[in-house]
Amino acid sequence: MRLPAILLLLIASTAQAADGELPFGVRNALQIRNVPAESLSVFVTDVDSGETLLEWRGNEPRNPASTIKLLTTLVALDVLGPAYRWRTDVFIAGELKNGRLDGDLILKGYGDPYLVTERVWQLLRDIRHAGVTEITGDLLLDDSWFDVGEYDPAAFDRQPLRAYNVAPNALLMNFKVVRYWFEPDQASGAVAVRMDPMLDNVRVENQLGLANSSCHGYQRGITVTTNKAVDEVTFSGRFPNGCKQYAMDRTALSHNQFVYGLFESLWRESGGSFDGDWRNIVVAEDAEPLLSFDSLPLAEMIARINKHSNNVMARQLLYTLGAEVNGAPGTEDGGKAVISKWLEDNGLASTEIALANGAGLSRDTRTTARDMAKMLRFAWRKPYMPEYLASLSLSGLDGTLRHRFTNNELAGKAHLKTGSMDHVTAIAGYLQSRTGRRFAVVAIQNFENIHRGPGEEVQEALLRWLYEQ
Repeated sequence: MRLPAILLLLIASTAQAADGELPFGVRNALQIRNVPAESLSVFVTDVDSGETLLEWRGNEPRNPASTIKLLTTLVALDVLGPAYRWRTDVFIAGELKNGRLDGDLILKGYGDPYLVTERVWQLLRDIRHAGVTEITGDLLLDDSWFDVGEYDPAAFDRQPLRAYNVAPNALLMNFKVVRYWFEPDQASGAVAVRMDPMLDNVRVENQLGLANSSCHGYQRGITVTTNKAVDEVTFSGRFPNGCKQYAMDRTALSHNQFVYGLFESLWRESGGSFDGDWRNIVVAEDAEPLLSFDSLPLAEMIARINKHSNNVMARQLLYTLGAEVNGAPGTEDGGKAVISKWLEDNGLASTEIALANGAGLSRDTRTTARDMAKMLRFAWRKPYMPEYLASLSLSGLDGTLRHRFTNNELAGKAHLKTGSMDHVTAIAGYLQSRTGRRFAVVAIQNFENIHRGPGEEVQEALLRWLYEQ
């Protein structure tokens, strides 16, 4: 009996993969894009049996971009536990009577990575429920739980206002990011600008005009400049009148200025009274807080880190590991030391792993496909595997994969972490095949402009082949 050509092709590609060769579809994707196969590392293993299904340059150290977050979040789950919570302590310095605090309010942060505007609103509500409605003094801030040292937000890519370049901080609020909304007014020829959250200590200079064009172009024609001396951001250029609305996220102020501005705005919005300034302090170790505000549990935090590849949250996690294991203040080096020891203690240490900042936002991060696959299989056998698995993007459904594999049989079949930056693309995670087998799969590719599309084509060819196993 003569077999169909497509079946012969599938059999051939499977046999080639078993012999250590790349599957036909993967090789074809590389050839079409004129990308050398040597730029790719792949490792696929059956998570139950440990059988290696495919290895291609698995021991070659490469930059994995954001897939390294899988290591940072796994160590956090194992060391801190899925129910771990950060806290933000509130103290009073003065007399509290009939809702009036005749003195200062103090906030001490312990590294909560997700103290976004909505959570800050809940914190302020708890303060009001504790009896404070009027503050006659200042807002005192203690962010000493972390020691970040000198930090240059422009060092990675000369984009200091981008949200992914924000430095860690023990009292981080809303990622230190403002979302600016732009809306054209056709009648006046002007562009309205509003910000969320509203910060009274940020001045906006709106020099935008309207252009008669469709809604396209880099930043929709908007140029952003800042004047840190007066805490001012200026928007200039010509905004397309074809845009109904456009949003841009950018960092603002220093960490403590941002906390003050957000606190002041939300406190007054909630009906509280406050006209003070702010300053830094270090709270005495034996001080009793008025209240402690707990974060979301770690299991929920790692989902926000991995599904949406949040760099500042991953870095907060690294500093937290350092502070909790080695004592405050948490540092980048301290967090990396915790992870290095964890790898050694669990038989996963490798001379090829270079962690950098724990988020993957670095040209110096390195690992191998084999080491990452070993880590994934280790995680599969741990009691917190369901929490870890659920933190990854579902193919075609959510996170960084919500727009990939949406209209094919791979949708919903893989839990993956993606990684992408200039000349780097990677995926790592788990896939269930058509036959029900479960695999850990890692593909890391470093090559000129591979992030511009060819890398994703190679990944899809690999996953399609794996789904048929």
